[in-house]
Amino acid sequence: MNAQRAQEISESPVIAKVMYNGERVYIQHVDANQATARIYPLDDPQKEQEVPLSSLVEQ
Repeated sequence: MNAQRAQEISESPVIAKVMYNGERVYIQHVDANQATARIYPLDDPQKEQEVPLSSLVEQ
């Protein structure tokens, strides 16, 4: 996923269907300079992690 689209998703009030390793996730923050995003699984908000934007897939 590119940084601009990830940023749009993170700022949208609508939760997009974004997958990371087969799990649906919420994008909290996007760091375009590092090409990473802070995400967490929708069913486990305590499990935050920083991942490469390239590993996120919008469905």
